[in-house]
Amino acid sequence: MQGVRTVVRQLSAASAATARKIVIARHFQGDPKPDDFRLEEEVLPPLRDGQILCEAAYLSVDPYQRAYKHRHKVGQPMIGSQVALIVESRSPEFPVGRYVVGYWGWRDRTVAETRANRDMWAPMLVPELGDLPLSLALGVLGMPGNTAYFGLLEICHPRPGEVAVVSGAAGAVGSVVGQIGRIKGCKVIGFAGSDSKVNWLRDELGFDHAFNYKTVDVGKALKEVAPDGVDIYFDNVGGQQSSAIIYKMRTGGRISVCGSISSYNDTKIPSAPILQPAMVFSELKMEGFLVNRWLDRWDEGIKQNMQWIKEGKLKYKETVTEGFENMPKAFIGMLKGENLGKAVVKV
Repeated sequence: MQGVRTVVRQLSAASAATARKIVIARHFQGDPKPDDFRLEEEVLPPLRDGQILCEAAYLSVDPYQRAYKHRHKVGQPMIGSQVALIVESRSPEFPVGRYVVGYWGWRDRTVAETRANRDMWAPMLVPELGDLPLSLALGVLGMPGNTAYFGLLEICHPRPGEVAVVSGAAGAVGSVVGQIGRIKGCKVIGFAGSDSKVNWLRDELGFDHAFNYKTVDVGKALKEVAPDGVDIYFDNVGGQQSSAIIYKMRTGGRISVCGSISSYNDTKIPSAPILQPAMVFSELKMEGFLVNRWLDRWDEGIKQNMQWIKEGKLKYKETVTEGFENMPKAFIGMLKGENLGKAVVKV
């Protein structure tokens, strides 16, 4: 594979640069499978004014990629974000040598427009990270980190002494949510899918309590460690686990709904206990969100999370898969919960 990368880079100065892309070969039925994807090569056009040519350094795999079924098109690259190096530019705001985050899907080289209005899908320059890993721009210092920051603080408004519960707590978003909850003075309880993840949450990230939802009764576990109830719930998973947590919330509790990863691979909507009695009698507030709501404050979240990292208050972990051709493997593994922290692929 090293020889392939060398050839691609030599072509970057030529008039007909090439790119590899991993496209959807067929629509997913249940869990995505390796043969649902296909590796292809294409010739890239020469740059026009306002465009940049970028080479991917890291690509991200995230739960939302499975949820955005309406954006899956057979024959088109799988959706997703990447950190890429600008190797050629016809845009003064995006100079050669800088890195950008772009939502260009599973491709190792891209010709991209830079003149679009700033939105979630427009390229963004990576801020100066100092000695921190570049890949963090796809994790705690990128979209997942901002999802945790804004989704917790702006919807749940945590206060010192409150009890906060996080599902999917060992993932890219949940692990940051729990730590921000601790920074804000909350008692934090996390649920994850393995004993090793539980140990990481408790022993390294400072969660007050953590449980393997596969081996405990969620309701009984919460009754034991939070006998007076839960004030905040950050929901990454949905399903029966979430229903059990919501029924343990006390009056005035707040619920931030980030995702429903427990059902993304289901072919029909799963059943779970109804929520209306808990919502009514405990007077709960439940709000779903997309992080691009706070796009005009994007830098705020990144700067604050970076400051907490430097102060030792916010820790991170990455599961790194080597090789562009292993994107499907990393994606499938992430959906099965095989990653600890943020899952990325190094090109």
